[in-house]
Amino acid sequence: MPELKTRLHWLMGLRVAIVTLLLGLSLAFQSTRGELVPTFSALIILTYATTIAYALLLRRLTAPASLAAFTWLQVGFDFVLETILVARTGGIESPFAVLYIITVSVASLVPHRRVGLVTGAGCTLLFGVITWVQHVGLLHASGWLPPSRLEGGETLQTFGVYGLAFLVVGFLSGVLADQLRDADQSLREKEQGLNRLQVFHESIVRSISSGVFITDEEGRITSFNPAAHEVTGYAFSDVQGRLWRDVFNWHSGDPTEEAALMSVSPLRFEVDWLHADGSRLVLGMTVSPLHAQGTQRGLVGVFKDMTQIRYLEEEMRRREWLANLGEMSAGMAHEIRNPLGALAGAMQMLRQDVGPDETSQRLMDIAIREARRLDNIITEFLQYARPPALNLVEHDLNKVLADTLDLIQHEARSRSGITIVSRMTPNPLMAQVDQDQLKQVFWNLAVNAFDAMPEGGTLTIATGVRRVEVGGHRSDVIEIGFQDNGEGIPKQNFDKIFLPFFTTKKEGSGLGLAQVYRIVELHDGWIKVESEVGQGARFVVCLPQSAETGVRLRHGGRELWKRS
Repeated sequence: MPELKTRLHWLMGLRVAIVTLLLGLSLAFQSTRGELVPTFSALIILTYATTIAYALLLRRLTAPASLAAFTWLQVGFDFVLETILVARTGGIESPFAVLYIITVSVASLVPHRRVGLVTGAGCTLLFGVITWVQHVGLLHASGWLPPSRLEGGETLQTFGVYGLAFLVVGFLSGVLADQLRDADQSLREKEQGLNRLQVFHESIVRSISSGVFITDEEGRITSFNPAAHEVTGYAFSDVQGRLWRDVFNWHSGDPTEEAALMSVSPLRFEVDWLHADGSRLVLGMTVSPLHAQGTQRGLVGVFKDMTQIRYLEEEMRRREWLANLGEMSAGMAHEIRNPLGALAGAMQMLRQDVGPDETSQRLMDIAIREARRLDNIITEFLQYARPPALNLVEHDLNKVLADTLDLIQHEARSRSGITIVSRMTPNPLMAQVDQDQLKQVFWNLAVNAFDAMPEGGTLTIATGVRRVEVGGHRSDVIEIGFQDNGEGIPKQNFDKIFLPFFTTKKEGSGLGLAQVYRIVELHDGWIKVESEVGQGARFVVCLPQSAETGVRLRHGGRELWKRS
């Protein structure tokens, strides 16, 4: 119906234009000759008045039947006006008989099929009535229809030509109108199909779990699906119009890779990238040329977050290396421990026979002390390499930590200037843990903090619960933090401090933090380290409150900490 209303508006405008042009020019021409034709003026005024009335009435019409009747009303009224004009300007000889053809042509484009032929027949009928009345002279006396100068045969011939023209124009107009409507309908159906296809295509792109971006010929991003926003943290507005190389920090110096982007084969690579929140990502990306009709129109890129996979691969390699190292080292440690014990026992006996020589006594004490230290190192390493099976029982971690604090306080009193501040949450922190193993974790972290404060300082131990989200699930995680204000840890050592035998202390085996990492890992937890050189360090142990939470967090803890 909006289309029919539009055509009716065009019909009214065209009517005003034709009447103004033809009748106005005729009226002006007659005025120059000193002749005034009241009919012209009356028809112009009537056309303007009816057009205004049509426009006001058309605003109120909405039903299809009303619009169709309104269309026929206009066409019929036009025929009446044209008939009056033809009758007043010579009948069969009137130059305005051509207006019938215009009305037939326009009317066939408005309502529905076969209108052109019907209106053409109607015009022929009206023109035939005027010709007959003029020929028999019924209105000669009134002056409305002057007698024709044509003979009977000429009159019949003229009427035949006009009638045939009306019918042919009506028929052709109807055919053309049908074809136009069919073409318009076909175009609309194709447009709707194209719109549905476009919506379907957009739905597919939006539903893909991988990130997808599209560029133009210059490599500037023109599309960025929701999965790309979820992976990178950047919205489409943040990357729109930017070069994809700059966005993803990919600048290859390999000519073969550059050439691949101009061929039909896709280019696959990985990039190290920073998430919008600053965390590190590893993106596996495939970039392919986008061709249309044999011409490259841009690029399409598909990428996935490979960070977790690469982390798991790294973790598996590390565990495999540690397993091999532990198996080899445990065997070597046993082989060393037996002769070391015999050597220490022999030195104990020899010490009694050394006599009063002070130098010999001091050297013997050093040898015995170092032998014991080696034995302790071997014992710690065996515990790290072959940790005992966990005895998991539900415990309150606040209570486990409180039991360990007694030993930690005793150790702090043996050192100078050490103060311990504990801030434990008032609510119980229940979790499935091996309390003996966790006491070892707490003890090692406390002693490590003491060693980082040789001149004294404060160790703050705090507990709490934090809600995190991993894999679409929100879970509670227990946190136990040890914060000192000692020397701090350089950034380059963050990835080394949990490796066996890595230490920056003058005295130390480098196994304390390695044991901490191994025990926490066996509990499906992880450790976060925050430190600035000269401003102390903070070690936070994160443990799941339930086994289900532990399964979800087992491989996501480290990246989760980076993002949270």
